[in-house]
Amino acid sequence: MSICIQFLPDDITIDAEPGEPLLTVARRAGVFIPTGCLMGSCHACEVELEDGNSICACISTVPSGYKHLTINLYVDPNW
Repeated sequence: MSICIQFLPDDITIDAEPGEPLLTVARRAGVFIPTGCLMGSCHACEVELEDGNSICACISTVPSGYKHLTINLYVDPNW
């Protein structure tokens, strides 16, 4: 069952499958998420889920149990 992912602040939506890497989904949607180490250590790819939890997109996948998921992108001028 696919999940509708909404990327903010640009309000871009795309369907994704649970377990699909978040960076892959973002790339497919044309959304740029900066990366650094690609291991979750540098937090360059940190995004915030609608429940307020922050995750590193480079090591995260689309979670199951959602019909719709909003992901807030941070803007960090250092990356």
